[in-house]
Amino acid sequence: MNLIIGRKPVLEALNSDEEITQVYILYGQEGGIINAIRVAAKKRGIKVNQITSEKFRQIVKDKNAQGVAAVKLSQKFYSLQEIIQSAKLKSSKTQSSEKSFGESPLILILDSIMDTHNVGAILRTAECSGVDGIIITKHNSAPINETVAKTSAGASELVKICQVNNLANAIDELKKEGFWIVGSYLGNSKPYTEIDYKMPVALIVGNEEKGIRKLTADKCDFLVHIPMKGKIQSLNVSVATGILLFEILRQRSL
Repeated sequence: MNLIIGRKPVLEALNSDEEITQVYILYGQEGGIINAIRVAAKKRGIKVNQITSEKFRQIVKDKNAQGVAAVKLSQKFYSLQEIIQSAKLKSSKTQSSEKSFGESPLILILDSIMDTHNVGAILRTAECSGVDGIIITKHNSAPINETVAKTSAGASELVKICQVNNLANAIDELKKEGFWIVGSYLGNSKPYTEIDYKMPVALIVGNEEKGIRKLTADKCDFLVHIPMKGKIQSLNVSVATGILLFEILRQRSL
């Protein structure tokens, strides 16, 4: 069973085009967001089941589910071309109207990130910073499950996610489409503020322990790092991703 857990993630899923089959609400749950969930479900003709705590525990194993869960058919993945074309279309519409943070396409690539909480936090930051799409590796990556959905505060239902078998091929395709590839890398790299991000960018962040792979780094046009002042030489990958994405956003707003 594919579950979305937590009040905000469930509400976001109901307000998106996510294929929800039913909603479970723990008996006795009330309040504004619970009412909003009921209304959103009713509009879409989705059944809402009010169930006992025993039944809720049988269905939902996570103790922090906030008394709400929704069943979805499956995680929707987009093709690489769908994400590229969506990013370019959004960019062209923005450029035809007025200056905006998102006038150049921005795609985020997660290279073998294994922790579901990190992936969820990254999806939340990506949605907040206007990322057009996210590419993940099919193997050696965290699944997009209920923990990711809950940690993302509903962002997993809002951002376009593409799952690829071969990241190197995906990077080659992005380059053909005019994207510049920027990798977060501790090796031979520049401080992240020294790069001009006012261009179509695909930003790559890597595994919690090893960072991006050497093969991936070799395909990057630019390698960047976040200078450290303390004794610890690396940040949590979700924190580092936030810093990099909002530097891109800052530059594009100037």
